Amino acid sequence: MFFAALSIIWGVPYLLIKVAVRHVSPPDLVFARTAIGAVLLLPIAVRRGELRPLAEHWKPLLAYSVVELVVPWVLLADAEQHLSSSLTGLLVSAVPLIGAVIALASPTHDRLSVANAAGLLIGLAGVAVLLGFTVGRSELGSVGIVGVTVIGYAAGPAILARRLGSAPPFGVAAVSVGFCAVVYAPWAVAHPPAVLPATTLASLLVLGVVCTALAFIIFFALIAEMGAVRATVVTYLNPAVAVALGAAVLGEAVTWATAVGFVMILGGAWLATRRRAPLAAR
Repeated sequence: MFFAALSIIWGVPYLLIKVAVRHVSPPDLVFARTAIGAVLLLPIAVRRGELRPLAEHWKPLLAYSVVELVVPWVLLADAEQHLSSSLTGLLVSAVPLIGAVIALASPTHDRLSVANAAGLLIGLAGVAVLLGFTVGRSELGSVGIVGVTVIGYAAGPAILARRLGSAPPFGVAAVSVGFCAVVYAPWAVAHPPAVLPATTLASLLVLGVVCTALAFIIFFALIAEMGAVRATVVTYLNPAVAVALGAAVLGEAVTWATAVGFVMILGGAWLATRRRAPLAAR
């Protein structure tokens, strides 16, 4: 149940962001989303006693917040002013590929296997299919912005695993979301949006309550049920939800290149992150 819920919840933001940026600037959108999320998450973290232990982890927590939330979320909203929500979701599906490169570069990781190498090549070819057949020249700048987002999304978990492994996870989520809201608060105060239509207000509310606060609560419940490694598999299904919603709600086209690129990226990501079976004891 948690797995299915999170697969949908983290596939929905691309649609909501696309709707919201028609009337709200990217910084205002990020502030609204994170402010709502922080108001809901921080009291829970306080009640669980997960804030005080974070003091000794403030440096990696700051780095994690910047590369996972502060920079990627505003860039993603900026890119969706020019790209379709479905294409954005598909491009973000390349995160496991970059994550594999980061993991493989670690001195503690196994050597690159044939399957890992093949996966990286297949995944990159899938990205090339998307770029070559679905992206116009005027959209290349926005694609590059999504590329920076992808790097941030891949680097964040690496920081989390290597530097914040002993930190309270719910506290990390609450503080990072709250910090992001503080960063964008000055912009929101100086550049308040005009009167917003109901669809935009609803999108911001769902982004904050469901796609941020509730998503983190479900994710930690999923980790408790499945374990951290298996729980991350949920990210492979989010782009499919983004494409389906973009087509059904916004009428975005789903072409053969979309389907082929999606399959190649996810298949390549699976191979690239696959660990070799350990040798049997002799």
